[in-house]
Amino acid sequence: DLVKHPRPLSTHILDRNGNLLYKIYRNENRTKLTLFEIPLPAQQATIAIEDAEFYNHPGFSLRGILRAVQKILTRGEVQGGSTITQQLVKNALLTNEKTFTRKIREVITAVRAELKYSKNEILAMYLNEVSYGGASYGIQEASQFYFGRDAKDLTLAQASLLAGLPGAPSKFSPLTNIEAAKERQTLVLDRMAQEGFITRPEADEAKAEKLQFASQKGPIKAPHFVMYVKQILAEKYGEQYVEQGGL
Repeated sequence: DLVKHPRPLSTHILDRNGNLLYKIYRNENRTKLTLFEIPLPAQQATIAIEDAEFYNHPGFSLRGILRAVQKILTRGEVQGGSTITQQLVKNALLTNEKTFTRKIREVITAVRAELKYSKNEILAMYLNEVSYGGASYGIQEASQFYFGRDAKDLTLAQASLLAGLPGAPSKFSPLTNIEAAKERQTLVLDRMAQEGFITRPEADEAKAEKLQFASQKGPIKAPHFVMYVKQILAEKYGEQYVEQGGL
């Protein structure tokens, strides 16, 4: 189902030169990328903060599970300890209910996913699936929303900030809490240095970089043309496919 039933994709209306005029989507604004279109720092930042053992585990982390069990026994919380693969199958195939049964299903499904897909395929699916806050799903739309640029053009500083968002998009949003966002970015960069993805000087340079965020307001470009095209598409393919089919 991870491949046969892909997640909703936004429809893009472009001008003759390929410039974006408008995006159509229902609840999730998502544009799919291949792993080759996602810069290495963005991949490494995500692995460093979410799952440092990603390339070495079979879909679950024993240490993560032990930490999760400890939380269950001490606090009664059924959360934490999820690998990137577990987060992918939870978001794409399971529910968000916090029960012991769902956690067991998550681990079993993650192992099955690891047997079927390569690590790079799983990482690409995760980076296209995960929420970065609001309607922005996947690294491409997160990059566009927060920085007004394609994911392939992200700097280390920008990539590290985005990598910290999926853990708690509202809490770490730079648009509403820049202090928390910078603290999270610092943690991501420190983890990247700790894992050997970058050097300490590179981490310090990225921490010091002043980030410029994209404006969140903007009218529809060529609104009459855009709405005319949208109407034609809806008549030909139906509203749902236009909003979720990635045209």
